[in-house]
Amino acid sequence: MIKNLYILAFILVIGINYSCSDYLESDQYFKDRTTEESVFKNKTYSEMWLSHVFSEFMDMNADVASKGHTPHNFADDMYYGDRDSDYDPSKNELSYNKFKMGLYNENDKQDSWVRSYRGIRNATTFIHKIYMNEEMDQDEIEDYRGQARFARAYLYWLLLRKYGPIPILPDQGINYTDSYDDIATPRSTYEECAEYISNEMLLAAREMEKLWMTRSQDNIARPTCGAALAARAKVLLYAASPIANGNTQPWATTLTDDAGRPLLSSEYSEEKWAKAAAAARDVIELGVYRIYTTPTKTSGNEIDPPTINPPKDGNFSEKDWPNGWANIDPYRSYRHIFDGTLSASSNPELIFTRGQNQGGENLGSMVSHQIPRSANGWNTHGLTQKQVDAYYMNDGSDAPGRDIEIGRDDGSQRLTGFVTKEDYESGKYRPLREGVSLQYANREPRFYASVSYNGSFWNLLNETHDYNRNKQIFYYRNDPNSNGYNSSNAYWLRTGIGVMKYVHMDDTYEGGNINKIKTKVEPAIRYADILLMYAEALNELKGSYTIQSWKDASYTISRDIEEMKKGIHPIRIRAGVPDYPADVYTESGRDEMRKRIKRERQIEFLAEGQRYYDLRRWLDASTEEALPVYGCNVLMTEKDRELFHQPVAIWTLKTTFADKMWFWPISHSELKRNRRLTQNPGWTYND
Repeated sequence: MIKNLYILAFILVIGINYSCSDYLESDQYFKDRTTEESVFKNKTYSEMWLSHVFSEFMDMNADVASKGHTPHNFADDMYYGDRDSDYDPSKNELSYNKFKMGLYNENDKQDSWVRSYRGIRNATTFIHKIYMNEEMDQDEIEDYRGQARFARAYLYWLLLRKYGPIPILPDQGINYTDSYDDIATPRSTYEECAEYISNEMLLAAREMEKLWMTRSQDNIARPTCGAALAARAKVLLYAASPIANGNTQPWATTLTDDAGRPLLSSEYSEEKWAKAAAAARDVIELGVYRIYTTPTKTSGNEIDPPTINPPKDGNFSEKDWPNGWANIDPYRSYRHIFDGTLSASSNPELIFTRGQNQGGENLGSMVSHQIPRSANGWNTHGLTQKQVDAYYMNDGSDAPGRDIEIGRDDGSQRLTGFVTKEDYESGKYRPLREGVSLQYANREPRFYASVSYNGSFWNLLNETHDYNRNKQIFYYRNDPNSNGYNSSNAYWLRTGIGVMKYVHMDDTYEGGNINKIKTKVEPAIRYADILLMYAEALNELKGSYTIQSWKDASYTISRDIEEMKKGIHPIRIRAGVPDYPADVYTESGRDEMRKRIKRERQIEFLAEGQRYYDLRRWLDASTEEALPVYGCNVLMTEKDRELFHQPVAIWTLKTTFADKMWFWPISHSELKRNRRLTQNPGWTYND
């Protein structure tokens, strides 16, 4: 027994460090058939093997993470202000400007490729060997095989999302004794990758269906049938999106395999949207997931006040959830999903998560960079003016002066003036406190749950001393609490706008103690995503399609307004924001609906690792990420507070977009190992 355990440990360690055979099967390391059987016949050893596969989901492969890994949590909505110095290869760090200017190189942030293919290899071995187990019944074996199949498919998905079309390895694995030339594998097309992942997720869902629709808190980071179906829907939505469906941009035509075959489809197929909609509907029809809400809070105090009710809209405001917001607290309903109030198992909206197994650049690290400097936080993760402007007013209208600096305004002007002492005491602009710009007044609840505007209120309840708790934080230059611009260090918000999302009332970074930040659950896939994906896919349809469901029945899929509302209404109601105008839902409103859904995703999924990839799949990144970053004029002191709140282009945050930035480069070392592997457009083959 001890000898076999040692052998298993040896296998797993070798799997982590052996770099020359990243595509190869784990069973190359078995000494003989007896050792192989001793591992997979034993339930404990099999579980260890599967746990090792899921360990590849951490760090570089986390869906939501801080910038220390591939900084895909930062697009045109968020930025990080530390690491401003030149790139230091010894630290494997990437400054924001290097990232945004496309100055990263072919060997930067490449652990995701290595870890994913290593996990794919080990998952394949598990799928083919778990049948040997003598300590599980058949349903358990099927469930474990389904988990491994999900892991393999999801790792392929992470690769596809980041690198574009990638090599799909033979299901039976590769013989490690063959030469590199013999095992060289070309890239599959985007369609082939998406179809493979979709089919594997479908198999995984069926294998896991018998035992698990949900998992206990102890196993919450393991996938379920619903997680497989949700991931499948996401993959099919990307395959239907402009980057892979009718992409005729010049750069796309240069992305080919080694035989010159195009890897992105230049021919448009509307049916791909129908398939994506049907896949999202599969998740909805399970009846397992729901949008999380919390009831109206009728009492409170200055520190934790009662619910701020959205204004009357003659519709949602008159009805109880799920048809309206009359009996829920939109602000807390949204905030509690992210701030650590909910455990993973108590969140009905969470479909897939790594739970607390996020790796070093986890959400706790993110929050430590959001917390003000006066609470020992790094005070460097902030929001752009564009993101602030995206949020609606509480009556569903646009904020006055929205996007005026980038030429997309409606002719209105930004509000001037500030909350007075009398305003605050009368509760006129709740939750704003005295001295806050009226630009931030009367916004939708998600704004207050997500944005740390100048003069926002931080509870910091884990601070040791009373005088450090429940503080109003300003970002003016020479702020006495050291939260504003400071030319002598990097710990200031470049736009004068911070991030409140993920922050709990208790959180502080006092003494640099990460344990004073409440543990956050990673929202890898939420039900809100499935609902908006469903609406987005339906909106693109002009015809009607019969699409098979995962249970072999069929759906009639078309641009049905009532079905679109099923995707949109729960998001808007939970957010406390009125419905879209009726004409947006009509056939003639298709283009406007597309804009609305894009904006809804920008707001709803802020800081969830979605925006960076959404902009790419929509082919919007070349416009949106190239625009200048605007924010407050952080050089102004409180004496010139009106000037502070007049947005300016931020000189410290650079932007551009080149065609090479659609996909991440493939490393030179991988190109050398696999002679049939082709590089992404704009990147090089040699050191």
